[in-house]
Formats: sequence, C-alpha cells, structure tokens
Amino acid sequence: MYEQSQLNPYSFTPFTETIRGIDFYRDDPFLQQLVKHYAGDDWLLVHEKLLAFSPRVSYEWRDLASEAARPEFRPFLQHYDAHNNRIDRIVRCGETELLEKGIFGEALFAARTSPWEQFTKRLMLQELGEIGVMCPIACTDGLIALIEAFPEDRHPEVERILVHCKEGIQGEFGIGAQFITEIQGGSDIPANVLEAHPQADHYKLYGNKFFCSAMHADYSVVTAKVKGTDHIGTFVVPSWHGDKKLQRRNGYRINRLKWKLGTVELPTAEVDYDGAVAYAIGPVDRGVANVVGIVLTLSRIAVGVCSAALMTRSAREALIYSEFREAFGQKISEFPLAAKQVQDVIRAAQRTAAGAFKVYDLHLRLGKRLQGGLGSDRDKERKKEQFNLRELIIIQKMVTAYETVDVIRKAISLFGGHGVIEDFSSLPRLLRDATVNELWEGPRNVLLMQVFRDLDRVKAWYPPEEFVSNILEGVAKDVVGEFAGMLREFLDNPPFFKRDEVSMERAAAWELFWDRLFRVYQERALDEVGTLPLVAAAKLPNHSMPLDGAVPEVIRKQEVGGRG
Repeated sequence: MYEQSQLNPYSFTPFTETIRGIDFYRDDPFLQQLVKHYAGDDWLLVHEKLLAFSPRVSYEWRDLASEAARPEFRPFLQHYDAHNNRIDRIVRCGETELLEKGIFGEALFAARTSPWEQFTKRLMLQELGEIGVMCPIACTDGLIALIEAFPEDRHPEVERILVHCKEGIQGEFGIGAQFITEIQGGSDIPANVLEAHPQADHYKLYGNKFFCSAMHADYSVVTAKVKGTDHIGTFVVPSWHGDKKLQRRNGYRINRLKWKLGTVELPTAEVDYDGAVAYAIGPVDRGVANVVGIVLTLSRIAVGVCSAALMTRSAREALIYSEFREAFGQKISEFPLAAKQVQDVIRAAQRTAAGAFKVYDLHLRLGKRLQGGLGSDRDKERKKEQFNLRELIIIQKMVTAYETVDVIRKAISLFGGHGVIEDFSSLPRLLRDATVNELWEGPRNVLLMQVFRDLDRVKAWYPPEEFVSNILEGVAKDVVGEFAGMLREFLDNPPFFKRDEVSMERAAAWELFWDRLFRVYQERALDEVGTLPLVAAAKLPNHSMPLDGAVPEVIRKQEVGGRG
C-alpha cells in the first residue's frame, strides 16, 4: 500500500510556516510607519515596547485564541453547586482565562501606559478576533472614563473600583462590562424600565437586562430608570457580594447564555436583578447622554480599531496564500482578477487603519474629552472640533464595521474551498466576529439617523458646508464641494419621514453618501502617512505584485464615486 505522501507529495507547509512566522508588528512596515507618524516624540519608546510586546500576541496568544474558539470550548452556565447553592457560575476554557489574565495584566489603562502604546497594542490584539477578551477591554475603558468624568463626591466603593480597573490591586485588574439593552428597547435606551430604587448612599436594581456581554466581568455599567421619575441614570454594579471567591452574586440571577453567530468565546446573557447594589455615576437625569457620549463613544472607537485589525490579518493571510498557491500552472497572485482582489483587501486594510489612527489622534489632541450630548462650550471653534470628533467616531464605526464583512469575505474567496475550513485559517472566525461587531454600539440604521439628527441640530451655528470642509481638510476642493452640496440638500430635504419609493431611494443615497465620504477621509489619512508594505518583503521572497495595496489614480477617482 502506498502512503498518501507517495501518491501526492503536495504540502501546505510553506504557507503555514510563513503564516505562523509572522510577527504582527515587526513584520508590518506599514503599522510601524503609522506609529512613527503619530507617536511623535514618544516614537522610539513606544516602538521598543511594541517590539517586545508583539511576539506574545503573534505567537503565544494567537495559538491560545485559535484553540479557545473550538466549539467544544464555548462558555457554559452552571446554575448550582453540589450543595444546591445558586451560583450562576460561567465556565470558560483555560485558554480564554490565560488570554484574559495576560492581556489585562498589560495594564493598558494604567497611568504608566502611554496613549499610543495602548492604542497600538489593542489594534494588534484585535487581530486575534474577539477571543472573549477584547469586548471586556473596551467595556473596561468605558467604565474607567465614566467614573473619571465625575470626580466629585465619589463613593469609596466607586473609588476602589476605579483603582482596581485602572491600576490593579495586588497585580489583579478589574474587568468591566456594560449592560444597556432591554427586551423592549434595543438601542432605545430611554425606553429602559429596569428600576433603580434610592437607598442611603446607593441604589438597588430591580428588573431585567436582555443582552449582557462580558457577563463574567467584575463590574458593569448599567442604565436604569430611577423609581418614581422618568430619569434614566447610569450606575456601576459590582458582580459579587463580598469576596468573589465565595461566588455570591450581588442580587441578580443569570437566566441563560445566548447562542451567537460570532464572538462565541464571549459569554452574553440575560439577567434578572432583584436588589443588586448599584452606585450612581453622574447626574441620574443625564444617564442616556453620559452612557452614549462617554461609554459608547469609546466602544465605537474600539470597533473602528477592530475593523482595521480584522482587515489587516485577513489581507495578510490572503496575500501570503496568493503568493504560495498555484492553480493552472501559475500562482494565484499572477492572475489579474485575483491580483486586483488582493490589492483591494490590502488597500482597504491600510486606509481603514490610517483612518482609525487619524480619528484617535484628534481624540488625543482634544484632550480625550468625552461628554454627553453636544455640549455648550463658549469657544465655538473648539465646539466645532468636538462635534467633528463626535461625528467621525460614529461614521467610522458604521462604515468600517460594514465594510469589514465585505473585505473578509473577499479575502476568503481567494482561498477557494479552503477559505471556509474553520481550522485552515483564521478567516471564517474573523468573518463571524465581524458580522456581530457590526451590530455592537448601534446598528447601521440607528447611527445613520443619529448623524442626521446631530447635523440638523447644529446647522444654524455649524453649516454643513463648513463641517465637510473641516473633516476633509486637504482633499481637492471640487470633491469637498460635491460632498458639501449633497449634504446641504439632504438636510434641507430629509428623506426620513415618509415610507414611499422616492424617500426610500433617497434614504439609501444617504447611506451611500457616508460610505463615499468616509472613504475619502481614509484615503486622505493614508496619503498623509504614505503606503508601505503590509508584510515585510523578507517574508515573501518570491512576491510578484505590490505589497502596499497601491492602486492607480484612475481607480482611486472611480472609488470616490461609489462603494466599489
């Protein structure tokens, strides 16, 4: 009998060895260029820290993430212990717990971690997919920012929570979550009916939350209606009553874990509160504005970063495979159609990353200042900058999360039948995660309407023509003028209040408008940085096509006119 290798000696080893040898930072010249461009005087220090950090993400944590995603390792809920005590313990695999301990141990939110170090580390971590950890990272970021926004008269327990999540206590870092959604409301936070009952120095919660991700977290940000009022407040709720080791929940029950399309390593649950101790953060009549303006804003930034990361890994693996795989006597990358597809996914990944860095840079230049609502700064120019940031964060989230699914799907197609094999590459898992990611922090339709409402509210003191000119600074005047005119027409004749064919067509045009405009913003960001290879040339000794995703100017002009 012949061994299979004697009958057909073909091997995927050159491809898998190349993929497994990629260092997410050291072998990505373009990412290094982005960090150098934006980190300024901190560049060398941040660069050295990222070089030291990257191997752990690229190899050790990459393998843990792949193993943790296996179906048999999904989280499950143990309602009772052996002595009939209700514990609602969430059981996760050891790989996920190792990832979580290692990643939170990086102290990403501590004072000693610079903003660009934190931002780039999170981008590299997002290349692993959700892994059950990156949603809690984003939620912890929001919890910290929410508490820090209201320094006056903090409850001692809230002060301890802040230290635990930001700096750690005895080397252990607190993990945050955010529970906003109720069964009747979805993104409609004002429709919350979960009640917060005032006590002496805290509140108690009664009612249900229907979509609670990162259910294993130590603390959660929860919105609730204050009893006897119409006010929605924002509260921080500890998960445990007393010592966590005793497994005594803080006045709530976990009814079940949800079965999701993607992000399956992340436990998402339905919860009943029955007297959970909660601490109000900020005025209880400003809860909606604060949770949207602070907590969800940071989560939306995280989605933009995640989109760039998922595209980057998908483009890299598609590029390497196209340089390895031969069909009909030549490499896939030598066929013009496939070569253009590889070029497309690289370009999308690089402009998305450049756009994410540019938005975050504005966030830093404005002092990382987050606020509920549109604010009332006396300085009108500063107020306009804050408004620009607010809208760019929303637009980036809805555009990039939507496009990521398309980009990963195109990358999968370059693998042929191997593209849908779960353990052949990371791409099927990343596609499922991206599909779920598109719905976090407001689905596309909700955010499109939010942008319209915001622009309509400010048009008296911030004309749409000026808004477009400001966010597209450096773009050709004729392109800016086209977008400005279209935006003015939409605001003067909004298509959102009747359900007829004309209105639906114009509403669809509103959606396309923002895809086009933000792509121009990303291209401008990419021009400011310059393109470099996505993968170091040494990793692809036989490459036969540009590795920087560069496209002819004529194609770029065509892309301005449509989704492409």
